[in-house]
Amino acid sequence: MDSYFKDGKNTAVLHDLRIVVDGDVAQIDHMVINRMNFVFLFETKCFNGNLKINEHGEFTMSYAGGKQFGIPSPLEQSRRHERILAKLLDTLEITGRTAKPTFVHAVLVHPKAIITRPSPKTFNTDNVIKADAIETWHQKWANKDVGVTEVLNAFLNIRSQDTVREWGDKLARQHRPGDLLALPDFMRPREAPPPRAKAPVPAAKPAPVTAPVIAATQDATAGPDEALKRKLICVTCGDKITFPEGKFCWANEKRFGGFQYCREHQAQFQ
Repeated sequence: MDSYFKDGKNTAVLHDLRIVVDGDVAQIDHMVINRMNFVFLFETKCFNGNLKINEHGEFTMSYAGGKQFGIPSPLEQSRRHERILAKLLDTLEITGRTAKPTFVHAVLVHPKAIITRPSPKTFNTDNVIKADAIETWHQKWANKDVGVTEVLNAFLNIRSQDTVREWGDKLARQHRPGDLLALPDFMRPREAPPPRAKAPVPAAKPAPVTAPVIAATQDATAGPDEALKRKLICVTCGDKITFPEGKFCWANEKRFGGFQYCREHQAQFQ
C-alpha cells in the first residue's frame, strides 16, 4: 500500500488510526484520502485458511481438519467506521468544495488465502482483494466504478496538494491509542476479604501454628507467571497459545470479554 499510495502527491495515507467520537471508537487499519474527495477505508485480515463469502454477505473461515468459524463481516465493520469517521471529518472541516467525501470500502486478505465467492449478481465481492493486488484493484475501480457524474463532481471538489497534506496531519493528531497496560478485571488486585472469626481453641490442646505458616509460605511463592500459564489456551479451539497472544487478549478486555484466543481466532472479534 505504501509503495503504491504513499509517495503520491495527491493522497494522504494513514495506518492504524484509532479515533474516538462521542464515545464511539473506530480502529481503522488503513485510510487513503485524495484530492478529489474520495476516502478509501481498508480492513486488513490475516486469514491464512479458506475464506468463503455467501450470497448474503456472510463470511466463514475454514481450516485444515474441517474446522469452520463464522466471522463478522469486515465490510460491515468498515461501514461502521465510516459513520464515526464522517462525524470527525465534519468537525475538522475536511470536505470538498461542494460536497462531503465519498467513502470506498475494501478488505485486504493474505495473498495466499483462498477466497470462495458467490455470484456477483447476488453479492458483489469485488472489494475483497488480496493484499498484493491493491494496485490492480485501484485501477479497475477507477475505470469501472467512477462514472462521468462522479468524475465531474470530483473535479468540482478537487483540493490542493497542500490541503490534502494538511488533512492527513489533522487526522493523525486525532489518533487516540488504547491503554495497552490496562489489566482486565480478572487480573486486577482484589480487596482482601474480611478476616474470619476464629473458633475458640481448647486450652488443653492449643492449635499448632506451623501448618498455617507453611500454607502462607506456599501461597506466597506461587508467582503470577504460573497462574497465567494455566490459562494460555484458546477458548475457541482449545489449542495452546503463546504468552504474547494471551497478554494481548487480556489487555483488550472489552474486545475479548476477558478470555484468551489464538491469533487466528482473535480475528473474529475485529
